[in-house]
Amino acid sequence: MEKKEKTFEESLTELETIVKELEQGEVDLDKSIAKYSEAMKLAKTCGDKLNSATESVNKILKENGNLENFEIPKED
Repeated sequence: MEKKEKTFEESLTELETIVKELEQGEVDLDKSIAKYSEAMKLAKTCGDKLNSATESVNKILKENGNLENFEIPKED
C-alpha cells in the first residue's frame, strides 16, 4: 500500500502538536530527540511546500501565453 503524502495543513498541525509536547517538558530524552527529529522533517516539508506555492503564485499567465514573474510595485 502506497503511503499518502500529508497535506500542508496536516503537517503543520502535527508540527504544532509536537512543539506543544516538547514545551511541556514531560517527554523523556529519547522520545524528545525522536520528536525533535520528526519536527525538523515536518518543518522542512512545510517550508518546501510554501516555497513551491510562492513560486506558483508569483507566475502569472500573460495574454500571449508566456509566464513571467509577478512583482508588486513598492510604494514610496
